[in-house]
Amino acid sequence: MKEIVPAPPAIVHNEQQAIIGLFEKYVVPSYGRFELALARGAGSYVWDVNGKRYLDLGGGIAVCSLGHGNAEITEALIEQSRKLVHVSNLYYQEPQGRLAQQLVKHLAPGKVFFCNSGAEANEGLYKLARKFGHDEGRFEILTAVNSFHGRTLAGIAATGQDKVKKGFEPLVAGFRHVPFNDLEAMRAALSPATAAILIEGIQGEGGVTPATPEYLLGLRRLCDEKRVLLLMDAVQCGHFRTGRFQSFQRIFEGVAGAEGFLPDGVSMAKSLGGGFPIGAFWVREPFADLLGAGSHGTTFGGTPLGCAVALKILEVIERDNLAANARELGGWLKAELERLARTYPHVVTNVRGLGFMVGFELAEKEKIPVFANGEKSAAMQMVNRLHDVGLLTIPAGNQVVRLLPALNLGRAQAEEGMQLIEAAVRAIA
Repeated sequence: MKEIVPAPPAIVHNEQQAIIGLFEKYVVPSYGRFELALARGAGSYVWDVNGKRYLDLGGGIAVCSLGHGNAEITEALIEQSRKLVHVSNLYYQEPQGRLAQQLVKHLAPGKVFFCNSGAEANEGLYKLARKFGHDEGRFEILTAVNSFHGRTLAGIAATGQDKVKKGFEPLVAGFRHVPFNDLEAMRAALSPATAAILIEGIQGEGGVTPATPEYLLGLRRLCDEKRVLLLMDAVQCGHFRTGRFQSFQRIFEGVAGAEGFLPDGVSMAKSLGGGFPIGAFWVREPFADLLGAGSHGTTFGGTPLGCAVALKILEVIERDNLAANARELGGWLKAELERLARTYPHVVTNVRGLGFMVGFELAEKEKIPVFANGEKSAAMQMVNRLHDVGLLTIPAGNQVVRLLPALNLGRAQAEEGMQLIEAAVRAIA
């Protein structure tokens, strides 16, 4: 009887390497990417193409406000796509008007311009400042050292980090950088050409450093005194990430005399769309009409589809009281990280942030034996070690690791994340 030889096993296809190969061949290499190829997500978890699960405490860099695969976002997309996806800003449409109304309600009387990203929102603020100061010959915008305001040509000029500017000279004129949280330095930097001051409520890319209440109040008084606009980049620290709609609202809690504080303009994006690309900037009265017809625009800004998603996200945040979740669970995460810093001070040296925008600072890599000989920074090496144990976090500079989770992160997931971080720190120690 003829022996039946079994068929040879199928050749295992390395899907991850195939995907990476596509990027290497066809995608501009402008990002330093981690060696992960992600395939799907649900809630605060994602899975790579090999089936490994990761707890996502990076949230797409503060974007995925309701996590991954959220059914209500999906339904909002489907429902609106059946009605109207895009009509351009030559016409009126209800979702954009309603979203503007909601954003104004959470801030103060004023108006909103919609765009596609945080960098574009900041570009709008630059133009607002130039329009404001134009008739007096004022055009300069003062920003902070270690700030980050996007990757456009004006964005890198505004950013207070030299590394983003290299190779793109000559830079857009009209930006100067001043030490953060230093009111006297800002006062000294003002010139007859200054039209605006632009700062982040919490510097994100610069290392999760909050502005102090005294600094913000002092900037407001200074801007009023010198007739200069006070603008805030809330792209990362806004939209309830700190436990209030805007970070300055959280920073000022319990601070006497701060009740009436308002900036003159605020840029937004990231969590606003929960993964759908949408940006915006708010301008308070009496400056809300400075950018008149024809002075600014964008093809895709404020589409019915994008605005429907952002409206749904606002609805869920308010219905489920996710601002309180960010405050309470974020406070617990920070306290646990501070405990780690006390237990392993030669590894974790500092903890900063508010709500679900928290960073833990590592010792210099030369002082951590297992990191000392690595080519990458301490932050990058730590993030990679956390990948190994199934946790996504975000580096900030050379020393800081950021946690920017979904606003609906659960206590069980927060505890799991802390267990993974502590295990990694313990192994390093």
